[in-house]
Amino acid sequence: MNTLTERQKLAYIAGQAAEARINVELETEGMTLNIGPQHPATHGTLRVVAKLDGEQVVSANPVMGYMHRGYEKLTEVRTYPQVTTLVNRIDWLGSFANEVPFILAAEQLMEVEAPPRAQWIRTILFELSRIANVALFLGDMGVQLGAITPVFYAFRDREYVLNLIESATGGRFHPNFDRIGGIKDDLPKGWIEETRGVMVKVRRFCDELEELILGNPIFAARTRGVGVIPGETALHYGLSGANLRASGVDWDLRRDGASPLAWNQVDWKVWTHPDGDSFARYWVRLQETREASYIVEKLLDGLPSGPIMAKVPRIIKVPQGEAWVSTENPLGEMGYYVVSKGDLGPFRVKIRSASFNNISIVPWVLKGVYVPDIITILASLYFILGDIDR
Repeated sequence: MNTLTERQKLAYIAGQAAEARINVELETEGMTLNIGPQHPATHGTLRVVAKLDGEQVVSANPVMGYMHRGYEKLTEVRTYPQVTTLVNRIDWLGSFANEVPFILAAEQLMEVEAPPRAQWIRTILFELSRIANVALFLGDMGVQLGAITPVFYAFRDREYVLNLIESATGGRFHPNFDRIGGIKDDLPKGWIEETRGVMVKVRRFCDELEELILGNPIFAARTRGVGVIPGETALHYGLSGANLRASGVDWDLRRDGASPLAWNQVDWKVWTHPDGDSFARYWVRLQETREASYIVEKLLDGLPSGPIMAKVPRIIKVPQGEAWVSTENPLGEMGYYVVSKGDLGPFRVKIRSASFNNISIVPWVLKGVYVPDIITILASLYFILGDIDR
C-alpha cells in the first residue's frame, strides 16, 4: 500500500493552495456600468444600465424618460393646425416627415384629400427629410468607432438638403409646412433645378462614405457579426425601417402601405440585407439614402401642375371619429391614432414612434456582447430620444 511521505503531503497541500489562489484571482465580481444619461452616442439623453462579468455584458436595460415632453397630452390643448409645430420636434432630424401622418389622419377624418400636386410635393419634401436625417447617421456612425472625417462630409452635404427644405418651406429645421387639405406654399422659382443638382451631390456623398467607411477594414471588423438580429426576432420586437430590412425582412410602408402620397407613382427599390448585424444596418441606410435621391428626381420629372390646397373651412373643426395613419419615416414606422370629438383640436392622440419600438430590442441584442460593442450596436440601431420620450 502506497503512503505519502511528509514532504509529499506538504508539496501536495502547497500545490492545492497555489491553484486555489489562481482560481480566486481569476474570479471577477459583477459590475454595474451606467452608460449615460448624457452619453454622446445616443442622440439625446438615454441611460443604459449594463451589468458586466469582466468585459462581457450580462444584462443591459435602457432607462428612458430623462427628456419627456408630453407631446401626446399637449396635442389635447392645441388646434389641429397647431399640432404640426409640436410633432416637428419628435424626431427633430426628420421633422417634416413627422407632420405628414398626422395631417393625413386629420384629412381622413374630414374626408378631404389634398390635390395631386400637393401630394407629390409632400412626398418630395418627405424624401428630402429622409436624406437630411440619415446622412447625419452615416457620418456619425464613424465617430462612434473613432473615425472623425466622415461626419464632416455628412454635415457638409446635409447643408445642401437643408437649404432646399428652407427655401421651399421657410423653416430649416422645423418646417411646419403641411396643412390639412394641402401645403402652405408652392415651390419657389428655380427650386426644381437646384434640387436636381443637390441630388447629384447626395449620391457623390454616398459614394465617398462607401469608400471611406464600408471599405475600411477596421469598420468591418467592428461591425460584421456584431449585434446580429435575426428577421423573426426583429419582427417579434416590433422593429421597423432599416433596422428591420437589415435583418432580411422586405417590408416598407412606402410600397406596402396605403398612403395617398406619390411613392407608388414612380419606380424605386426597397433595399434589404440578410446578415442583420451592425454592418448591415449601416449598409441598408446608405443604399436607401442613394435611392431617396433617385425617388426625388423621378418625382420632379412627373410633378403635376394644379392647385396645392383643397377647399377646407377657414377654421378647422374635425368631425367626430377615429383615424390611424402610419408612414415609413426616416427611422421606421411612425403612426398617429387620432380621436376627435368634433372640436377644434384632438380629444386624444397616440403616437407610435419608430425609435421607441426599435430600442425595445436593446436588452436582447446587448446580452453577451463585450463593452466596446455596446456603443457600436446602439449607434447602428439609430434612434432619436425625442422619438422615444414623447
